[in-house]
Amino acid sequence: MNPLKSARARPGETCTVSFDGRPLPALPGQTVAAALWAAGVTAWRSTRGTGEPRGVFCGIGVCFDCLVTVNGRPNQRACLVPVRPGDVIRTQEGTGHGDD
Repeated sequence: MNPLKSARARPGETCTVSFDGRPLPALPGQTVAAALWAAGVTAWRSTRGTGEPRGVFCGIGVCFDCLVTVNGRPNQRACLVPVRPGDVIRTQEGTGHGDD
């Protein structure tokens, strides 16, 4: 059974956001993490010190592994922030404040 069919759900028109300078499509109501995953992006943050790549770990806003910079605001949890048309999303390096 297709859950979209049984609920008669229809996604709205896609919008465009940018990630590290490249345009990506996103659906209304998608989180930043969902839009990035749908575009094949699985890591969008590097840790302080070692620079290890990170993406979604818990997916519910508890772990802070999925931090990104959205519209110039660092430390946004990608799994919680809904995309808006025209959002500028950037990979976050360390704390996101340019001090790393």
